[in-house]
Amino acid sequence: MKSIPSYFGEMVFDDRVMRERLPKDIYKTLKKTIERGKALDMSIANVVASAMKDWAIERGATHYTHWFQPMTGITAEKHESFISPNADGSIIMEFSGKELIRGESDASSFPSGGWGAPFEARGYTAWDPTSFAFVKDDTLYIPTAFCSYGGQVLDKKTPLLRSMEVINREALRILHLFGETDVRRVNTTVGAEQEYFLVDKGLYEKRRDLQFTGRTLFGAKPPKGQELEDHYYGSLKDRVVAYMKELDEELWRLGVLAKTEHGEVAPGQYELAPIFTTTNLASDHNQLMMELMKKIAGRHGLTCLLHEKPFAGVNGSGKHNNWSLATDKGENLLNPGDSPEENARFLIFFCAVIQAVDDYQDLIRITAASASNDHRLGASEAPPAIVSMFVGDDLAAVLDSIADGTPYSGCAAQRMQIGVNVLPQFPKDNTDRNRTSPFAFTGNKFEFRMLGSTFSISGPNIILNTIIADALSGFADELEKADDFKTALNALIKRTIIEHRRIIFNGNSYSEEWALEAEARGLLNLKTTPDALPYFVSQKNIDLFVRHGIFTEEELRSRCDILMENYCKTICIEAQTMLEMSYREIMPAICAYMKELADTAGSKKTLGAALSCRLEETLLQKLSNLSDCLCDKTAALDDALLKAKAFGEGEKAAHFYCDFVCTAMQELRAVADELEIVMGNKYWPFPTYGELLFSV
Repeated sequence: MKSIPSYFGEMVFDDRVMRERLPKDIYKTLKKTIERGKALDMSIANVVASAMKDWAIERGATHYTHWFQPMTGITAEKHESFISPNADGSIIMEFSGKELIRGESDASSFPSGGWGAPFEARGYTAWDPTSFAFVKDDTLYIPTAFCSYGGQVLDKKTPLLRSMEVINREALRILHLFGETDVRRVNTTVGAEQEYFLVDKGLYEKRRDLQFTGRTLFGAKPPKGQELEDHYYGSLKDRVVAYMKELDEELWRLGVLAKTEHGEVAPGQYELAPIFTTTNLASDHNQLMMELMKKIAGRHGLTCLLHEKPFAGVNGSGKHNNWSLATDKGENLLNPGDSPEENARFLIFFCAVIQAVDDYQDLIRITAASASNDHRLGASEAPPAIVSMFVGDDLAAVLDSIADGTPYSGCAAQRMQIGVNVLPQFPKDNTDRNRTSPFAFTGNKFEFRMLGSTFSISGPNIILNTIIADALSGFADELEKADDFKTALNALIKRTIIEHRRIIFNGNSYSEEWALEAEARGLLNLKTTPDALPYFVSQKNIDLFVRHGIFTEEELRSRCDILMENYCKTICIEAQTMLEMSYREIMPAICAYMKELADTAGSKKTLGAALSCRLEETLLQKLSNLSDCLCDKTAALDDALLKAKAFGEGEKAAHFYCDFVCTAMQELRAVADELEIVMGNKYWPFPTYGELLFSV
């Protein structure tokens, strides 16, 4: 058996390969492009392309593809072979710098928020040299950005790269004020924990709802769910172990730093967590992880469910986005440090996060907004829709001491002063993992816990990078003009804490008391996606993105339209699936069961009056009542869906889907789930929760 280090990253055209395969001058130029954003000359690109092609062909590649992240939330790819014809009828394998740097694709069939007439369907992909190319399924994958013929951004990679440049620029301004002029780059780093369910593939294929929507639209609660808490960190079944082993090996070959895996709280639920890496790489890796999770599951007779709430009544799946800042010297800027001057630097970056999350609660909420995640937020396994920050008792005491000018109890009751070298030490990690908090500080990073399991992490990190860069920009503007840096720093940190500490909450975010307190503090409570999305295009947020060059106003409005359309389409598909299952599966099953009961009762009466038909008659009466109710609720959903479609797919439609169609769906489900309990097992038309959750 090969050792992991011997094959880790063997399918990746990474720095090791480039150093080995490229001439020294070409390698150095490419490194400058990657590290400093320098333009890449076509002559350099041709050399890189030739080396990349030869390397890929050695690993079995016959094609290449520009791999990009459109607004669908998943990845897209168009494969081109390396073959090129010779005059004598033979072929050669070619790949030029032009083909590496730019590709062409149809943009009209991807979400655009209304852009582009059919005669403007052309789109372009552009190589992102900061993300490594790799070989998968005999194809060279080249990570790229994607834009329209008119130059509008149509993907999630481009604004992510822009946001990384903006926060790098503003963070460097702050560090230079602290005298750290040798730092040349600051990167945001991310580790995205991925939760998922595994179910038996054969059972999955018998459920239309799972196939069409990713979640069960019907399903009575089984006698046993997660009540005994015996699945979390529990012993893994053989099929799951085999699946995880193959998944790890495939990810490691692609350079994905898969690290931690375990059983989650719900039966059939698991988690895979990677080691931190630069944000754009983390985004690429998470997309690969989700793709391979699904693909490899099929080889083991399983299906991987990434939906946020595939089963009602048990925990849903999230994706915890662990975010931090690191310099090119390897320093974590959110680490409190061992010395007072590091603490002062830490506090200015920490305060930037506090201000950003408070000022842009709406955007933080929008990053987690979707029809599927609305089922999960606020339930027992996910934070509520109210955005707040958890910082732990010790750090909260530090902030209170600074804001109020009172003694700091954690350090011999010493009064806090913010001078560059007089701030007392405090513990690096004196925080608890508050599972109810949407945005928790955990020692040297922030864990953003609202994200749904299907989400691309590009969108949330675009927002985080941009809003925190905006706060740092304001800080730098103020401090650069100061006559006395220490005095200005002191005043800035104190003022920021006072103005924004309403966003800090260390208690139970699930409690009703917190909802009331949050309202009193002036915090937003955007309970549903239709409530949240209009904030995306508020003037404040438009100004933010335009100011930092992340989006134009047109690009931002298109994204809002896409998200609103997706919400409406998702609910519409779910409602149509429910109707189909009710009419074509549940109703015929009820009729068949009732016929058997009626025939049995009739046979008993024929045999003699002494035979009781009480069982059959009781069940028939109950089934008759429930089936009448099912018929009414199905018709009500049909009517609500018809009315919703008349609204189109805008904001009014989204609210109608949320308020009326979803309500009709819940009412239909309640009746169907009660019917499932009283139906004969052989008549119920699809696998039950008990079978699905415990099939693996």
